[in-house]
Amino acid sequence: MNKLIQRIKIFLQRILKKFSSNSQQPSPLINSRPLDTSIPSVSPRWKSGLVLVCSQCANESSNSFHPTSRSSTASEDLENWLKSRLKFEGLWGEFRVVSTSCLGVCPRMGITVVLVSNGSSGNSPCLIVNPQSDRELLYSHIKQNKG
Repeated sequence: MNKLIQRIKIFLQRILKKFSSNSQQPSPLINSRPLDTSIPSVSPRWKSGLVLVCSQCANESSNSFHPTSRSSTASEDLENWLKSRLKFEGLWGEFRVVSTSCLGVCPRMGITVVLVSNGSSGNSPCLIVNPQSDRELLYSHIKQNKG
């Protein structure tokens, strides 16, 4: 996971350098200066963190037994379960569950989930979960990030 994060950082730095060389002003991200205040910012509702669920993992249909119902993937089912559980326990405002495209981990079995907390500073855990049997364990990991 650390290698993946490092590769992503290097890739982003290369992109930012390319854009900054085309511009008269240096990019504030490359020089580690704060962002220009002309860009609006808001404080998110999800103060305890984000839960990123890969939409490409376990892409098989989980409703194959019901041909008339809309077919959903195991990733969608896990995402919907997490949202419902957070809402039920009154934690929906503190956490946000978001479907994301491929995270580059691509497990053979399971779904990649990344827990991003406000204090993680780029060191967010990347978990490979079974969408059925690991739900409660994943939920306990999420609640540990409660700010």
